[in-house]
Amino acid sequence: MMIPARKVPTFRVRMRKSQHVFSAGHFITLSDNLCEPVHGHNWTVACEIEGPLDSHGMVIDFILLKDTLTGVLSKLDHKMLLPTQSRLLRVVAENTEITVLFEARRWIFPADECVLLPISNTTAELLAMWIGQTLREHLASAGVSLFGLLRVEVDECLGQSAVCEFRNE
Repeated sequence: MMIPARKVPTFRVRMRKSQHVFSAGHFITLSDNLCEPVHGHNWTVACEIEGPLDSHGMVIDFILLKDTLTGVLSKLDHKMLLPTQSRLLRVVAENTEITVLFEARRWIFPADECVLLPISNTTAELLAMWIGQTLREHLASAGVSLFGLLRVEVDECLGQSAVCEFRNE
């Protein structure tokens, strides 16, 4: 007689709170010669963490996760999001201004109203990646190592979202 394998439960926490919203402007390159106009969204962010339970029966402390995610998103709120690794956009920071060039188009923004992100385009997908990486770094600085899945979802408008997953095995 075969003995069935012991099933180990999987634990996961999900956070989607009303405070995890940021308002920000952006524009993306849609092709090598097409760039959309400047516009903005009220972005909503949710995250999910899967992993083993700690000695207190938690995957992660909800309060720490909430506060850490709030801190990450506060850097983006009411800012113009600009990619610094685009092969199509040239982003130049000079004193108090940021100039962005795309073909014959040029935008000038006040530097203190911009966030320069080390990504190639300010798509919801790449914002989810940046938020996830930054969240992981901040949690690690707080002494929390993630074992398993970190899933970050960025919703740029109701029903239109992108997800980035990080898996530590």
